[in-house]
Amino acid sequence: MALVASFSFGFYLRKGDHRERNHQTTHMKLGAFSVSLSVKDIQASKKFYDNLGFTAIGGDLKKNYLIMKNGNALVGLFQGMFKGNILTFNPGWDESGQMVDPFDDVRKIQQHLTREGIQLASMADEATTGPASITLTDPDGNVILIDQHR
Repeated sequence: MALVASFSFGFYLRKGDHRERNHQTTHMKLGAFSVSLSVKDIQASKKFYDNLGFTAIGGDLKKNYLIMKNGNALVGLFQGMFKGNILTFNPGWDESGQMVDPFDDVRKIQQHLTREGIQLASMADEATTGPASITLTDPDGNVILIDQHR
């Protein structure tokens, strides 16, 4: 009897969580996800991620940044460009750097976030089209960059 009650209560909680998640996400397409790491030594970091099975697919060592990929995982290595690490989303791109359509323009994402009461640290100019970005910080202080390149 306790097992049935526990299962039923757990099902009820999951069902409620599912409805809340659907309300929260509203089918926003944030695009490819990567972690942008602020590194001290780009060469040492490249070697480390090479040894983890990552391959450089973009960037320029001479300019102190690389984009590295292992399967669907993307890691950006950036030396001297910003402090701290950043969670990055690229609307309009998949994890292989290929364009996807349809996608949600960063300005549409910005409008949704502001409607939801999320404070943005930087905003895209809504009078423009094409490349733009926004930044925000999650409740734990993690910086999120939504960076559209097309």
